[in-house]
Amino acid sequence: MRRDIFVWSGEDQFENLDKHTQWGIDFLERYAKFVKERLDIEQNYAKQLRNLVKKYCPKRSKDEEPRFTSCLSFYSIMGELNDYAGQREVVAEEMSHKVYNELMRYSQELKAERKHHLQEGRKAQQFLDHCWKQMDNSKKKFERECREAEKAQMTYDRLDNDINATKSEVEKAKAQLYTRTHMADESKNEYAAQLQNFNGEQWKHFNNSIPQIFKNLQGMDERRTVKLGETYRSFAEAERRVIPIITKCLDGMVSAAKAVDEQRDSTIVVESFKSGFEPPGDFPFEDFSQNLSRTGSDGTISNAPKGERELAPVPRSEAKHTISRGKNKLWLFGKKPKIPSLEDFSHLPPEQRRKRLQQKIDELNRELQKETDQRDALNKMKDVYEKNPQMGDPNSLQPKISETNCNIQKLRSEIHKNETWLSEVEGKQSSRGDRRHSADNHHHTPHGRESPEGSYNDDTSQEHQTPHHTPQHRPAQPAQPNHDPHEFDDEFDDDDPLPVIGHCKALYSFHGQNEGTLTMAEDEVLYIIEEDKGDGWTRARKQSGEEGYVPTSYVEITIEKNSKGAVTYI
Repeated sequence: MRRDIFVWSGEDQFENLDKHTQWGIDFLERYAKFVKERLDIEQNYAKQLRNLVKKYCPKRSKDEEPRFTSCLSFYSIMGELNDYAGQREVVAEEMSHKVYNELMRYSQELKAERKHHLQEGRKAQQFLDHCWKQMDNSKKKFERECREAEKAQMTYDRLDNDINATKSEVEKAKAQLYTRTHMADESKNEYAAQLQNFNGEQWKHFNNSIPQIFKNLQGMDERRTVKLGETYRSFAEAERRVIPIITKCLDGMVSAAKAVDEQRDSTIVVESFKSGFEPPGDFPFEDFSQNLSRTGSDGTISNAPKGERELAPVPRSEAKHTISRGKNKLWLFGKKPKIPSLEDFSHLPPEQRRKRLQQKIDELNRELQKETDQRDALNKMKDVYEKNPQMGDPNSLQPKISETNCNIQKLRSEIHKNETWLSEVEGKQSSRGDRRHSADNHHHTPHGRESPEGSYNDDTSQEHQTPHHTPQHRPAQPAQPNHDPHEFDDEFDDDDPLPVIGHCKALYSFHGQNEGTLTMAEDEVLYIIEEDKGDGWTRARKQSGEEGYVPTSYVEITIEKNSKGAVTYI
């Protein structure tokens, strides 16, 4: 009875510790799951912040750089917000490496250690149960042998007192009694040994094995608790480490807000849009009654003050001229007429056209090489299939081969077409070069200035070979812009002229016969109001105020990069 109390009491405690340690691991993993969801929130928050900054602060060209303090402050705030998002990513990364990953690793270690301790406890319990069974079996055997010995004793006593019993029966009962008594003594000795062994193992079990196992489980649970405390601290430290940088980001936002200067922004607007024109004068009085005969009684006009009667009539056309035109739009918000891109690049200057055609030919040749390699590979595969039918059907490759051959023919046709255009351009350039060389033998150009055609040439050897003479023949004009005449009316009829960004000197005379072009004489100095956008034309203004486009290759341009009058688009 005493054994059952201790054993089952130990088993109850063992089961309780089993449940408690499992709860501890489950709690640790639950906390790890919480950290994982938290860092996911941080990562998503940082990602959304970066997308927000990217949406409201896209990449800009140099011409689109903001100048207003309010815009600069806003972009500064966007930069600080982007840095703030980076710090949220740092928090998520710290929580991932130092908290979540550490918890998951430690959870696996706890599971393995707990499993080992529980297995040791079960083994100890099983061994004790085995000892008890051996002891119990020996006890039952001893009890059984004692009963058999008692029966043999009673049988011998009965036969020994029976006068009718034969001597042989008495001797046989005596031998049976001796045997049973000997077996009972052996069972007694075995039972005593098993009992002593069980008592020793039971003492070891409850005083050494189980306490040690419980102590190991206790230590494991305490380490789990310590690890939770450390990860709690790491969780908070991940936030604390970024607080100084986040504070700097917020300070930067406050500084950006303080940098907003309304006076400076107003000055920028005034400098950007002021036209320099004087305010318009008073409208003159238009007298339409001069041809009417007045009577003495009609003094409405005749009795007017002398100063008013003496106002000179102004022609209607001149009066209309003083009023601003209806099509009054700023060039700042207008669009420069764009020349559509043509397949043969004829809208570009000769050298640029040659380069673009050569580039396109190279691309087509690369595509042709790919298609040719693919066709050769398909033909080789077809030969393999024909020699080894078990590897595949050669007829299945025929559609792909036909398609590749068709692509090759199309590419060759495109290459031939572009090569034809290229040869035309090179032929024109060579003819102009011959004319320039013939003129170079008689005329000398200023040092350091090539002919306008040479400005498109990238070959340095040709630059050094070109004699410095003034060519007699003008360079070829770029393709005429395909402008709508009404667009030019709107552009050049604006009351607010574009500011001057530089000046140029005409190297050759040019007679602008198309709509929007400007006529200029050789050596004439013009103001530059818009640079060449790649189409070979530059917009200029004469001293008289007339504006229009001139060929870029016909003029020598000097751009004033720091000009105060340069237009800045907002």
